[in-house]
Amino acid sequence: MRAPASFDYAVVRVVPRVEREEFVNVGAIVFCPDHDFLASAIELDVARLTCLFPDVDVELVRQHLEALRLVCAGGAGAGPIGLLPLRERWHWLVAPRSTIIQTSAPHVGLCDDPAKALERLLDANVRPPGRPIAGSASSA
Repeated sequence: MRAPASFDYAVVRVVPRVEREEFVNVGAIVFCPDHDFLASAIELDVARLTCLFPDVDVELVRQHLEALRLVCAGGAGAGPIGLLPLRERWHWLVAPRSTIIQTSAPHVGLCDDPAKALERLLDANVRPPGRPIAGSASSA
């Protein structure tokens, strides 16, 4: 059995009006070089998002979140960024930006299984306590 590995993570946020600095957490990204792992998991609660921000362009949000998933997965489908090594893609994903999709500051942790760590991050930071999100879509 492997020793616990260090991983980095960031919470993914939708920030419909960046000037107000209000956001809804919608996912997480985990980077674990010891496991050659870079993945995102997204659970967009459209009802919650549109309740707080009625004018948000949900389809645009979905497109940007899908772009995050593609960059994590890597490859030509993610454009030039998708061809970079894992570490460089991680740094690109968590670079500060002033757009509708942002990430928290990066944090660190230890895990045996980065995919399970990603699920725990969704439980802790995205999913409402004690209830599943109906109709949510996950991608890893």
